[in-house]
Amino acid sequence: MVSVNRTGILMKPDASRVFFRPFIPGNIHRMRRIHNQVDAMTEEQTSIELARIMEEFRHRHKQIEVYLMTQFNNVCQELQCSRDISENRKLLIGACFTQEYSMESAALFNPSIILHPDQTNLSDGDMRFIISLRATGEGHISSIVFRSGTIKTDQTIVIETPTRYVTSAEIKHPVHFDKSSFSKKLYELGIMNNFSDSVMGLLDQNFDLNQLINAIDAIRELPFIDDYLNSGSDMVALARNNYEVTYTADKELSERIIFPYGANESNGIEDARFVRFLKEDGSFIYYATYTAYNGSTIYPQLLETEDFLHFRISTLNGNEASNKGMALFPRKINGKFWMISRQDGENIFVMHSDRVFSWRNKQLILKPKYTWEYVQMGNCGSPIETEAGWLVLSHGVGPMRKYSIGAFLLDLDDPTKLIGRLEQPLMSPDMHEREGYVPNVVYSCGAMLHGETLIIPYAMSDSASSIATVNMEELLAAMV
Repeated sequence: MVSVNRTGILMKPDASRVFFRPFIPGNIHRMRRIHNQVDAMTEEQTSIELARIMEEFRHRHKQIEVYLMTQFNNVCQELQCSRDISENRKLLIGACFTQEYSMESAALFNPSIILHPDQTNLSDGDMRFIISLRATGEGHISSIVFRSGTIKTDQTIVIETPTRYVTSAEIKHPVHFDKSSFSKKLYELGIMNNFSDSVMGLLDQNFDLNQLINAIDAIRELPFIDDYLNSGSDMVALARNNYEVTYTADKELSERIIFPYGANESNGIEDARFVRFLKEDGSFIYYATYTAYNGSTIYPQLLETEDFLHFRISTLNGNEASNKGMALFPRKINGKFWMISRQDGENIFVMHSDRVFSWRNKQLILKPKYTWEYVQMGNCGSPIETEAGWLVLSHGVGPMRKYSIGAFLLDLDDPTKLIGRLEQPLMSPDMHEREGYVPNVVYSCGAMLHGETLIIPYAMSDSASSIATVNMEELLAAMV
């Protein structure tokens, strides 16, 4: 058995960390009633009520007035109401259509760890890192949150305390879509039919969201089979699932959140696997593959960032961009992007592609072999490059649906070749880790090397997270 050092670090959900979300009651008539009631108040009543709200909520948020004014403008556009009113009245209307949301009130789990882009002001041998976590709140909606920390030369790990605040981001959708790529994704999602094909026929090679909506409206005027009419909504949902998230540098890392903004993410963003990717020019970009879920269908998504301030979100394309657990290798191999994956829900595959957004082939490399992985296997994040080969942490599910963490090794030049694997789990839930929202689970979405030490952040029964360390020489020696 490989020795595993459990650090005892605990990252647990904090229900007091809340951010603003729009609160839109049932229908347009109810929205108008609320607006009209505020509009009927005197200026004195408005000022008194707004002051009460500010007294109660100002300490819980940064720039509360900015958000409430933004929400007023959004509601006013929907209701086509007058903007010629006092600022206090605008803020009160905005508050009536705003709610707090505690994004990690239920769980904080499935972490991944990567090197922080800022390694300044550290002692020699120290390393700063970022941990991403899956935060789950009201309605079991999941999002991505961040923590930062430092690994000292003596392998001591320090996690920085998150701030009290969480802030909403600026969201932008792409200006244009490529017709060929968009059509391919429609086909892969099973949305391409007579209706959607007719819509695409009205569009130029490059089109924007408004042009797509106008084309859908034009085709809806024609006689089509009712089954096709939902395709218009699906096409708009696909377009809105590609967007950008921007934060300003004055927002601390722990205040930033990647919340489900895309239509296909309405029921959550799950299990982001971050990787620091070496580009051909020697610079780095951070990618994360994650699962978007709309309540019925899962969509593999790709996140890109250079600085953890500006994030680009895109839908992955290709007939093999499916199921959960896709994770990129940290650099190209033989001129191609490589991905480790699990399309069939049971076995582990690898894929390669000329484009990071398109995945159209796969090759089986690993099947369940040992009792602790009989039910299914999957990866626990992106492969890690070592002199011995690509180290991949895996998860195995065995009897009683017990999740354990394992490991295997792939050839550096040909990742389709398996050159070693653990017979026994590296980690299984101990008596302190087996109780939680989903019992008997340890799980990770990505580890990192620090010298000869493997740093493994891991979730405990889908409730909270911790960190373990493993000696790499001992781990590699245990491979068969």
